[in-house]
Amino acid sequence: MAPTQEHHLLSTEIVNRGIEPSGPDAGSITFSVRVRRRLPDFVQSVKLKYVKLGYHYLINHGIYLATVPVVLLLFGVEVKRFGREELWRTISDNTGGYDLLTVLALFVVFTFTLTLYILSRSRSIYLVDFACFKPVDDLKVTKEEFIGRKSGKFDEASLEFQKRILESSGIGDETYVPKSIMSPEKTATMREGRAEASMVIFGALDELFEKTGVRPKDIGILVVNCSIFNPTPSLSAMIINHYKMRGNILSFNLGGMGCSAGVIAVDLARDMLHANPSNLAVVVSTEMVAYNWYPGRDRGMLIPNCFFRMGCSTLLMSNRRRDYRRGKYRLEHIVRTHKGADDSSFRSIYQEEDAQKFKGLKISKDLMEIGGDAIKTNITTLSPLVLPFSEQFFFFSTLIKRYFSGTGKSSHLTPPVQQISQFAPSSATKPYIPDYRLAFEHFCINAASKAALNELQRNLGLSDMNMEASRATLHRFGNMSSSSIWYELAYLEAKGRVKRGDRVWQLGFGSGFKCNSTVWKSIRTIEPPAGGNPWLDCIDRYPVEDLS
Repeated sequence: MAPTQEHHLLSTEIVNRGIEPSGPDAGSITFSVRVRRRLPDFVQSVKLKYVKLGYHYLINHGIYLATVPVVLLLFGVEVKRFGREELWRTISDNTGGYDLLTVLALFVVFTFTLTLYILSRSRSIYLVDFACFKPVDDLKVTKEEFIGRKSGKFDEASLEFQKRILESSGIGDETYVPKSIMSPEKTATMREGRAEASMVIFGALDELFEKTGVRPKDIGILVVNCSIFNPTPSLSAMIINHYKMRGNILSFNLGGMGCSAGVIAVDLARDMLHANPSNLAVVVSTEMVAYNWYPGRDRGMLIPNCFFRMGCSTLLMSNRRRDYRRGKYRLEHIVRTHKGADDSSFRSIYQEEDAQKFKGLKISKDLMEIGGDAIKTNITTLSPLVLPFSEQFFFFSTLIKRYFSGTGKSSHLTPPVQQISQFAPSSATKPYIPDYRLAFEHFCINAASKAALNELQRNLGLSDMNMEASRATLHRFGNMSSSSIWYELAYLEAKGRVKRGDRVWQLGFGSGFKCNSTVWKSIRTIEPPAGGNPWLDCIDRYPVEDLS
């Protein structure tokens, strides 16, 4: 068998399959090699260019902030040498080497630098509040019911495959799906898509407007993201029509951008708020389950059926200074990573038709490795912006030491069987794993699957409590695509864990392949809500012990 290139850190297992009964190899012992794919160890192969990119972000955002104190200090030192009367006498008498022109020039430099900093500094962006849609109990479905035997859309082999996936998925028995997927009728229709969209989007928006007291006509910016279902007129137009929003609203509709599109929508809303002062923006993140339902037999396309469930999140963002008092969070950082230039990343999650002409999402077998590379790049870029100096010092010094010793340099990828020796103990410099718990108090990691959450916990050195919101969301609501990270934040609020000054890291990843991070800082202590939270009826049952 010709060697194939694979990502490093793939564990292998050689299995004796016995004697070949027939064919050209009859009578010979046969073996198979199983490759257990997992996320790569991030710190084992960190690329310096992404560390450099992170510090580039840091310098660009802080250069004026660092310049102003320096100029102010120099100006203050020069002026402080003289009393008020002595200063003016020195200027008027031209003694001591000072004249009016020198002082004025220094004052002009200071004023110019301060003005440049003020003009270049962006207005703070506040998250006033957010809402997560909770469907009615009639749409609840157990794992056994979800397999959908009564719909007649799957053969026995497909049903057994979905059953095995669900057993290890980390999804519980109270998730929500549209009723149409249980019927023998076709679900991927415009009518079903619009009906589901109206239910989840209007339900979430009604709750948001009720919680914030904002009128729909007060909204100046609207951003909607839904990856698969993109009708004409758009979903953003549907919202404007339903709520009779004003005619000069700036509306945007993001399609085909996968599970990380929620962060992209926040980024777009932030840019629009920077360009339009004293404004309000609403971001809607959702996905249509029925429209994306796959009724065929291709196993790579059956996997999304097992994980995706109904959900929608809406949030109100503001750049008005008066909203600081009632806002919950301030936006600190957004870092986006896109690996779409690589063909394997581009096709890792790919919408296409199977041999029977059924449309669905094709999941690549290499998704874990491809996703791990994108996540590693994003985290490496984000780290200089959020880690304390002590962690950056240890991480960076160890990285440089590994680089010059040869253990940290990039090497050619090798076949899995040849990589077993890489797991042997080595005297090389061990990588320093930064403690991200020093940078963030709370973690909202996209609840894609149980396996993905376990691997991220292992790579980032997080505790079970750090992963609790993600695992609870996957168990209670399933994978709701781009809105999942907001159900996780709602979980933390329902538990009463968000205190003033706490930093929240939201990490989303999906097709493209993309990985995006958002960092929020809590403006005030968030008290457990009395209503308007999807967890209120079940928060006491979590965490569930067997979720990890």
